[in-house]
Amino acid sequence: MGEFLKNEIVKINTRLAGSDMMSRIDRITTKVNEYGYDEFGFRPQTLKYTAPLFHFFKNKYFRTEVHGLQNVPKQGRVLFIGNHGGTIPWDGIVIGSTVFMDMDPPRLIRSMMEKFGARAPFFGNLLFRLGQIIGTPENCERLLRNEEAILVFPEGVGGSAKLYKDRYQLQNFGHGFMRLALKTNTPIIPVAVIGNEEQFPAIFNLKSIARLLEIPAAPITPTFPLLGILGFLPYPVKFRVYFGEPMTFEGDPDEEDTEIEYKVQAVKNTLQSMIIDGLHARKHIFW
Repeated sequence: MGEFLKNEIVKINTRLAGSDMMSRIDRITTKVNEYGYDEFGFRPQTLKYTAPLFHFFKNKYFRTEVHGLQNVPKQGRVLFIGNHGGTIPWDGIVIGSTVFMDMDPPRLIRSMMEKFGARAPFFGNLLFRLGQIIGTPENCERLLRNEEAILVFPEGVGGSAKLYKDRYQLQNFGHGFMRLALKTNTPIIPVAVIGNEEQFPAIFNLKSIARLLEIPAAPITPTFPLLGILGFLPYPVKFRVYFGEPMTFEGDPDEEDTEIEYKVQAVKNTLQSMIIDGLHARKHIFW
């Protein structure tokens, strides 16, 4: 019965997301074992259960508009560096869905997640099954050596805990992604997302509660906690995703922080400029 239900779900999802989406999943090149899992717990077949949801939010709910996709290499290692906003990472979902759905051949992006995400009941395992990884330097280096693509939000917790009044103002960037790029000779593609920092507008952050629960933020929004779990539903803003031209850097990955900071700032400045241009280009939050 279990296999029968799984097969029926896949059939329904194929009708909802389209046969092209399902064939893309079958074309994923990540090496898996005889049970269908890779060394990090990713199971490509799990995508067949979630593809309609991602497809719906990307194309219907957020009505995502994409620019610069031609800048994304069709193969080879790459680091995507993006701005971050909102407690639930819809920006990461939209970026990953865009590269997977709109490119040919499809590319799978592995997103770095904090350890608290892996500890979440049910969702932690689901994230692993969908290809996400705990963002340790060792994990990222192994994936890049395997010529895979990784998405990093260098703002870290500062991005997910950002208040509405601070939207689109990049917080401090960590240095880890740059040291990793230098060590593995990996190009960096800045990705500016417009809309993500308004889909869950936090007006206050209960930091003491967040520390108690060991989560990055405990936001108060116009709809949460007033509407309960429904308050987590993102606002139907229009997403615009801008992929910048690849940036390459040379140097010693073990350089002093001051030297690494110079390179990090170059990426941050480029991304902030892309964000400003994207904000100027749009006419309204919702269209």
